[in-house]
Amino acid sequence: MACDCHRLPNFWSRTLSVFTGAAAAAVMLATGLPLHAQTPRHPLDGLTASEHWVVYQVLRSSGKVDDKTRYPTIRLNEPPKEEVLAWKPGQPMRREAFVVVMQGPRTFEAVVDVNAKKLLSWTEVKGVQPNSPEEEGEAIDESVKDNKEVQAAFKKRGITDLATVFCFGYGTGYFATPEEQGRRLFRVMCFQQYGPLEDWAPIEGLTIMWDGNEKKVLRIIDTGVVPLPQPQANYDLASVGPLRAVPSPLNLEQPMGPAFRLDGQSVSWEKWNFHFRIDRRVGLVVTNVAYQDGDRLRSILYEGSLSEMFVPYMDPSEGWFARSFFDAGEFADGFSSSLEPNDDCPENSVYFDQVFADWKGKSHLKPRAACLFEQPSGYMAWRHGEQTVQSRKMRDLVLRTIGVFGNYDYVFDWIFQQNGTIRVRVGATGFDETKAVKSRNAAEDSDGQDGLYGRFIAENTVAVDHDHFFSFRLDFDVDGTANSFVRDKLQMKRLPPPSLRKSLWIAEPEIAKTEEQAKLHMDMDHPELWRVINPSVKNSLGYPVGYELMGGENAMSLLVPEDYPQKRAGFTDYQLWVTPYRANERYAAGDYPMQSKGGDGLPAWTKANRPIDNTDIVLWYTIGFHHVPHAEDWPILPTMWHEFELKPVNFFDRNPALDLPN
Repeated sequence: MACDCHRLPNFWSRTLSVFTGAAAAAVMLATGLPLHAQTPRHPLDGLTASEHWVVYQVLRSSGKVDDKTRYPTIRLNEPPKEEVLAWKPGQPMRREAFVVVMQGPRTFEAVVDVNAKKLLSWTEVKGVQPNSPEEEGEAIDESVKDNKEVQAAFKKRGITDLATVFCFGYGTGYFATPEEQGRRLFRVMCFQQYGPLEDWAPIEGLTIMWDGNEKKVLRIIDTGVVPLPQPQANYDLASVGPLRAVPSPLNLEQPMGPAFRLDGQSVSWEKWNFHFRIDRRVGLVVTNVAYQDGDRLRSILYEGSLSEMFVPYMDPSEGWFARSFFDAGEFADGFSSSLEPNDDCPENSVYFDQVFADWKGKSHLKPRAACLFEQPSGYMAWRHGEQTVQSRKMRDLVLRTIGVFGNYDYVFDWIFQQNGTIRVRVGATGFDETKAVKSRNAAEDSDGQDGLYGRFIAENTVAVDHDHFFSFRLDFDVDGTANSFVRDKLQMKRLPPPSLRKSLWIAEPEIAKTEEQAKLHMDMDHPELWRVINPSVKNSLGYPVGYELMGGENAMSLLVPEDYPQKRAGFTDYQLWVTPYRANERYAAGDYPMQSKGGDGLPAWTKANRPIDNTDIVLWYTIGFHHVPHAEDWPILPTMWHEFELKPVNFFDRNPALDLPN
């Protein structure tokens, strides 16, 4: 990961890792350093290209891998938290890689000491299926189309030019069928391509079961021919008709350059300090978040990131019932999309590249995988006016990445505000997953069967109803690691005579002592405020310092508990969980959600009902929304935004934005 430095004035004095394009040439001319001479600057930096190469060489020289070995995951193996907190710039640091290794049907976990160029551990993990990178799903295409029975199914539908057909495999999940046992199983869906861009028509009624270990078709499920929708989704601009007039320019310029400072992947802006890296599985990992309060740099969040996504579709037909995707854990490679300058990020953005390894273990560089920019907040910091008006405008710092998971593009923003608040925002765009149907539109769907599980969004095209759930892992360190979780219950209180008021409400704080007491739903009938406090640190008024997790619009899963997708997505049973910090508890649905049987992750960890009071704790918060498609979704979804806030509560002695300039 690196900074696209042509966006930065006077960047020679900044500490940076990898450069691309003109910036790369400039650095080499100025310093003589080749691009592979990368040096991590922080213990939580992602693996560099040279470190990836060391990992590959160590594994090959170990004699445990060969040319057929695949590596679904290669990532930083984070140093112990206590080491990171004690580390100072310039000191030596541990550098390790965690690798998931596929040897045919067997799965291994390896840890490589990058500094010592040594294999530290090699452990077989039984009964799991590793994530499936895009390369694996795409490799199925040609093999499936070579199958004579598959070709016959295409011919029955009038499809003979297989060069215009694309087939893609996805994990089938788990439904306790004999076919699933001991196999790496994929369901394969196929599409007919009509145009040069993403103009695809689903070939409905055809599902191919694929054995990912033996690389063969197991069986073909053909429920009948459904006419292909006619080409109508060309995504070139000509397809939308005349474009509206270009509006007057609206530019955000910073002639003196950005106000933030970079030291590798560490950022200083206003009173904020934090570090980040880009992870292929969960995207942005924001770490060591602290706020400069006078002469004290005060810790707030040790680490925050996405943990898992769950997108179940609501159609029971043979080709659809298994579509219940765990986009982060099942694929673990979606966060590698390049951002488009001036479109995905504004003109004043600074870009960062991502170094990653493919599933053959070879290193790659993805340009512009994240961006960082300042923007007007749109909110005033504060205002009051009677005789004289006093008002202060506010600006934000936005750290952004975009993950692409099949048909959906997800925008993830970490927004730092001058008033001490952090907003975490998710935007969903891309296009709906659709099925071909016989009825042309809703008016012709006389028995309502074609549109029973979705909505028509184009002719002969129904977008299926579905959910989106995003679980975030938030390792709070509010003025230190010993924290507690407080539920402020807002209780109605009746007032007896002689009071003229009959009722009011009071906030009754309750400290959750165990994990069970912190499994919570948002409930408008029983409102609560959720906050993390440090019981040993008080502000000037005697209150324990803290940060509130303030949720926004949300939803719960409507699947029954015994449904297999719901068992696998047990983290959606509650919108909030609190656990004691454990370095190996990172993913809400477990390490290996692909074909998992359910109960992994948060449901398994919290069975012990561990104590969470006055200790190092992690909050797990899930954003959810139900998506009933509609005509405006076609052909590209308007971005739908959902968010939550981390807001100071008694962390400061007064409004921290009082000192903003006029």
